[in-house]
Amino acid sequence: MCGIAGIVSLNGESVSAVVVRRMTDAIAHRGPDGEGSYTDGPIGLGHRRLAIIDLSPAGHQPMMTSDGRYVLTYNGEIYNFQELRLELEACGHQFRSRSDSEVLLQAFAQWGEDCLDRLNGMFAFAVWDRVAERLFLARDRYGIKPLYYFADATRVIFASEIKAILACPDVSRAVCYPALNEYFTFQNILTDLTLFEGVRILSAGHTLSVDVREARLTRRRYWDFDLTAQTWALSEREATDEVYRLFTQGVARQLVSDVPVASYLSGGLDSSSIAAVAVRHLGRITTFTGGFDLSSASGLELAFDERANSEMLSNLLKTEHYEMVLHAGDMERVMPELIWHLEDLRVGQCYPNYYVARLAGKFVKVVLSGAGGDELFGGYPWRYYRAINGQGSRAYYSNYYDFWQRLVPDQDKVRFFAPSTYRAMDGHSTFEVFRGVFPDGIPTETPSQRVNASLHFELKTFLHGLLVVEDKVSMAHSLEARVPFLDNDLVDLACRLPPSFKLRDLAPTPYAVDENEPGKRLQYNSQRQDGKKILRQACGRLVPAAVTERVKQGFSAPDASWFRGESIDYVNGLLQDPAAPIYEYLNREYVMNRLNEHCAGRHNDRLFIWSVLSFEWWLRTFLN
Repeated sequence: MCGIAGIVSLNGESVSAVVVRRMTDAIAHRGPDGEGSYTDGPIGLGHRRLAIIDLSPAGHQPMMTSDGRYVLTYNGEIYNFQELRLELEACGHQFRSRSDSEVLLQAFAQWGEDCLDRLNGMFAFAVWDRVAERLFLARDRYGIKPLYYFADATRVIFASEIKAILACPDVSRAVCYPALNEYFTFQNILTDLTLFEGVRILSAGHTLSVDVREARLTRRRYWDFDLTAQTWALSEREATDEVYRLFTQGVARQLVSDVPVASYLSGGLDSSSIAAVAVRHLGRITTFTGGFDLSSASGLELAFDERANSEMLSNLLKTEHYEMVLHAGDMERVMPELIWHLEDLRVGQCYPNYYVARLAGKFVKVVLSGAGGDELFGGYPWRYYRAINGQGSRAYYSNYYDFWQRLVPDQDKVRFFAPSTYRAMDGHSTFEVFRGVFPDGIPTETPSQRVNASLHFELKTFLHGLLVVEDKVSMAHSLEARVPFLDNDLVDLACRLPPSFKLRDLAPTPYAVDENEPGKRLQYNSQRQDGKKILRQACGRLVPAAVTERVKQGFSAPDASWFRGESIDYVNGLLQDPAAPIYEYLNREYVMNRLNEHCAGRHNDRLFIWSVLSFEWWLRTFLN
């Protein structure tokens, strides 16, 4: 697990080793255990190492094949590297290290781009072919590891984080207006854009090839989710057995490490089940959770602190357990630091995750996370049922798009954005962006098909946003977060399961939940207990019924109350300032009206307030 960076020149100029070093210095937090660089004419590759597998100098990067043709810089973990090594040795390859990095390098030398079909893990890597003068970039299937790039007429620059790209000379800093439109529509960016004009993220499951001789860039998708399987041969009981088998196998795969492996433990189904499997294989492990001071919370927010549940599971599993408590005021204290690490603003309030990752990083280098369980197994039923209501494809896309306008609806944008910003968007349609996420021809005629289409959308967008954020908040503390639910075999099975195995009821329902509402899972399940049906059945063999039947809230702070109470002076101090940088892009009157409506208790606008605060700090950090 590391940080990578590099430059390839398209105009014949040699790449400066000093610039490559400057890039890796910008992401030193991702790899405090070592650094390396390689420059040769038009190519420069950089690496920061967080040593997890093969801690010896033999795992140093950039790494070159023995014949000198291929040079690798790589960030990630290939969990099936030992099996691939045996296969490569049978093909005649010899190894100088015990690292998965060398296995990846030799796999590319043996199979070329086709090696991607064999990799089970998380990764972002670059391989320079010295003979063909070609740079090859790839990102894992699901987008667990980020990879950004900037291209102009003379060069292509890439890195694990945008700040490394910004460390290069003559990379301008400006707001990308279409990305800004997406962010304030979805609280996410669904395309490959970022808020930085000219900087893109390589999409999950994609490659980018740079041919230096022809100065040509080629993007290719090598994998995508497919939830359109029409036949299913197993009974629900047999499918439950298979989910259990592949889940436990996936967790066991991701325990490979030469340093201790720990786990987050919220007390909910996903993290508890992962920890239970880890304990079976490793014995006593370390676990971490976060809680909240609820003295000023109200309503459903009073259920946000899950420390009691995590303590019960820790006692049951006999883990070495550590907790931290967040208070009102902790958000404002960490915002400048957090936004510098996030840089690519995406979904939801993530400062609690940042604090818990900081806690874990004080003890270990590797932590297991439950990300992906909800998106694969139907953990957000109120969203899918919103899409089920209505008949036919046109109604489906309209209903689901309306739901995903989490921050500013289309009809408000002319009042929300400053006139110059609105003009600069030049008719950029977020509905067309939304519609473009779905594969051509995906069926949406039946309730079951519409649920699968919704799952596809959320796997491609919401989960991707969560993964980008999780990488940033963990690597800020030199911590590798692994996600066992995104084991290839388990994902393939989950995509083939019929929705009736994940949800109890596919009938349309009038019951709706506002995505801004805190405690929306609790609110929904007070009316309809649903979601992750087959996963609950499978994991019932690992954890007690008190866990499988519990409605997990999700790791959210009571910000709705804090924004009206202890944090209001901080929020007002930033957003009421006429000189705030955001008002070059946004309409101050609209922002203040939304803030006042929230403070008066007439609406819950916690997501909107968080996003505006984040954009303000983003501007201060990177542009102002």
